Amino acid sequence: ALGRLLPGAAPFAALALGDCGLSEEGVRLLLHGLCSNTTVKSLDLKGNNLRTMGAEALGKLLRQNKSIRSLTLEWNSLGMWEEGFSFFCQGLRANNFLQRLDLRNNQINHQGAEELAMALMQNTSLQELDLRWNNIGLLGGRALLNCLHSNKTLKRLELAGNNVPGDILKAVEQALDHNQDREAILSEAQNQVNILSKEVLSLKDEKNKQFMDFVDAVDKHKEEKARSEKMSAARVSQLQEALDEQYSIMNSLKTKLQMTEAALALSEQKVHNLGELLNAMKQEQNCVAECHLRELQQQKQEGAEREGRLLHDLSAASEKNLLLRNQVDELERKCKVQQDQLFQVKQDLTNTTAELKLRAVEAEERLEMEKRRFKQSLEDMESLRVKEVDRMTQHMEASERSMHNRIQRLEAIRISLEEELSQVKAAALTERGQAEEELIKVRSQARLEEQQRLEHLKEKLRLMTESRDEAQNCCLKQKEMVAEAQAKAKQLSLYADGLKRRLDELQQDLESKEEEKVTEINKVKVELQEQIGHLEAERAAQDGLREKIAALERQLKALSSNHREALLDKEGEISLLLEKLRMKEAEISRVREEEAQRASFLQNAIMAYVQGSPLGTNSSRK
Repeated sequence: ALGRLLPGAAPFAALALGDCGLSEEGVRLLLHGLCSNTTVKSLDLKGNNLRTMGAEALGKLLRQNKSIRSLTLEWNSLGMWEEGFSFFCQGLRANNFLQRLDLRNNQINHQGAEELAMALMQNTSLQELDLRWNNIGLLGGRALLNCLHSNKTLKRLELAGNNVPGDILKAVEQALDHNQDREAILSEAQNQVNILSKEVLSLKDEKNKQFMDFVDAVDKHKEEKARSEKMSAARVSQLQEALDEQYSIMNSLKTKLQMTEAALALSEQKVHNLGELLNAMKQEQNCVAECHLRELQQQKQEGAEREGRLLHDLSAASEKNLLLRNQVDELERKCKVQQDQLFQVKQDLTNTTAELKLRAVEAEERLEMEKRRFKQSLEDMESLRVKEVDRMTQHMEASERSMHNRIQRLEAIRISLEEELSQVKAAALTERGQAEEELIKVRSQARLEEQQRLEHLKEKLRLMTESRDEAQNCCLKQKEMVAEAQAKAKQLSLYADGLKRRLDELQQDLESKEEEKVTEINKVKVELQEQIGHLEAERAAQDGLREKIAALERQLKALSSNHREALLDKEGEISLLLEKLRMKEAEISRVREEEAQRASFLQNAIMAYVQGSPLGTNSSRK
């Protein structure tokens, strides 16, 4: 994959793949990709055990690649196979771009050194070659020494650890020193040649410039001479024409004098007309300035009126904000008061329910005590039952009648209580309908109704206690009536159950009312939130009004600046017109002076001509 990517412009200049354990196939693909690469300058393939395939791929790379300047091949096996290493040397022979080559520890023998020497004889770019720790020997050292006689670019050659004799090493060092000196001399000579060539070019440029300047000067002199000849010829012809035309000019001078007088009269009329036009322009400018001043005053008044209106709207909006805030505060206070009232009502209800429960418990305890007493009375009455059977029968009939009456009364009371419950439910339904419109009134009325109901319940409980006391008295009076007492006890228990059911119903009604109150509170909260939203919308509207006021102020400022600029422009136009008038007056005066000078010049010319003519000489002689 790396080999496929490398043919394009790689983003790196140095590629280090040392000691990576690449296979020869991978190295071949990599080097094949590098053949067309133009950005990699340094390649490191140290310690990859490259052999014949790697040597052949490297030879191909050296023949085709033109960008690699440094190649490191340390710790490989390129010299084991002569064919592969000879292919590598052929590539090195054809390469003229590589400058540094590292072949340490590559098992190169004297034959490989000879191949390498043959390649170095034709290579003209390699400057550094490292062959340490190979097996070059005497023959390889001699071959490398012989190649240095023809190779003049190699500056550094390392041969340590190759069994090369010392005299050969010294000779190699001398040859390398000679190459370095030669390279230094060549570089200095090249620098001097470059400097001299630059100086020669500069001298040539200067000489060309001087020659061109001389040629231009000669051409200019010739042109000036031709111009002077033409000018002299033209002047001669002009003088001749002037002499020929003087006679006609003298005749036309009289007509010109007449024309100049007429022109002077016309110029005076024009000056008079221009003065009238100037006065009219001044009057128009004064009128325009007055109109602009009036418009500015009107706009200022309109701006002041708009500012007053906007300030009035702002004050009204602020007052509305204050009123709305006060209303919100009052509503919050009312909500808090209603919450407190609801809390008190709940506490009263809990207290009343607790009292009712206590009273029911006390009633049950009294009933148990009465039952015990009844038992005792029964035991006492069994002995006296035989004697008082007749009397008891009569008394039982009367007591049955009275009990029937009492049962009827109790049923009537139950019916009345049911009617009251239905009325309470109807009132609760009506109160639900009215609660949406009159929350505060309904709450106060609900509190009053709850108090009245509690008082009514208390009265009913008191009546019940009184009736129970009466029943107890009747039981004490009618100890002998065991059956009647038992029936009465059953009726009382049933009545107590009914009261319990009634209390449960009342508690359910109270819970439903509490839920209704909670819903009402939620509705109030929703309304408060809506009012707060309206208030925020009004605040946003106020902010928009403020922004509009700021925009209007900016518009007023822009209008005032525009009017000022217009006034300045008008004043500039007036000053320009005045300057034009001054220029016209100066031109008129100059024209008058020129006409007077022309007239005097013509008069002098006529007099001189008349005096110089033969008529003038004759007249002077006479």
